[in-house]
Amino acid sequence: DESIAAQLLPNVVPAKKNTAKSSNSQQTIQYNRYNCIGSDEAGSGDYFGPLTVCAAYVSKKNVQILKTLGVDDSKKLTDAKIVELAEQLVTFIPHSLLTMNNDKYNEKQQVGWSQVKMKAVLHNEAIKNVTQKMDTEELDYIVIDQFAESGVYKRYALTELPFSSKTKFETKGESKSIAIAAASIISRYAFVKHMDSLSRSAKMEIPKGASNKVDLTAAKLIERKGIAYLDGISKKHFANRQKAEKLVQKKHK
Repeated sequence: DESIAAQLLPNVVPAKKNTAKSSNSQQTIQYNRYNCIGSDEAGSGDYFGPLTVCAAYVSKKNVQILKTLGVDDSKKLTDAKIVELAEQLVTFIPHSLLTMNNDKYNEKQQVGWSQVKMKAVLHNEAIKNVTQKMDTEELDYIVIDQFAESGVYKRYALTELPFSSKTKFETKGESKSIAIAAASIISRYAFVKHMDSLSRSAKMEIPKGASNKVDLTAAKLIERKGIAYLDGISKKHFANRQKAEKLVQKKHK
């Protein structure tokens, strides 16, 4: 969503002439040459299912192993590949995975927490957890897949940022840091697994995303199990909820 992007990234300056030269000179840090903690989340754009956040520590010596395994931007990977990779990664990469289930999410949203605040709190918590599982003397950078300006993040995070001076925010972070790519795969894995279990308990496929297909599924759930059931497995403030209610009303006119 353009307007949301504009709000989150107010530091993007309008293009100047010769941008090709000027942007190349601002080459970002080559994170894969360093020991990094990366963090990312999944589920924030999906009406159904939780918000999952992961922070993962990837040392220089593990970078090559991850590349060999095929760790890449999770958006390019199938769910099956994500599950396969994540189940390997969690065995040897220090990480912290946090899941904010729908009840908790809706409760926080109703007391005024924006999604950005939820993410900031969870990312900061996950990063802190990882710093406790490793020798922080070796840590070069903490790289967060940017979802907000660093000032906004710091204001929302509730607690101090661990190693604030080593913390960087990167847009499209998965392509710049394999630590973010690993965190993204693990958070996506948790989201996919959670969605599978929702589908099993609802005895129907619970789709990802926030499309028309999602509205139709939500409408079916209202009819079969009631609105309270729907709210328990979805993000209540999404427009899909009203759309589903309208579909149900239309049918019963």
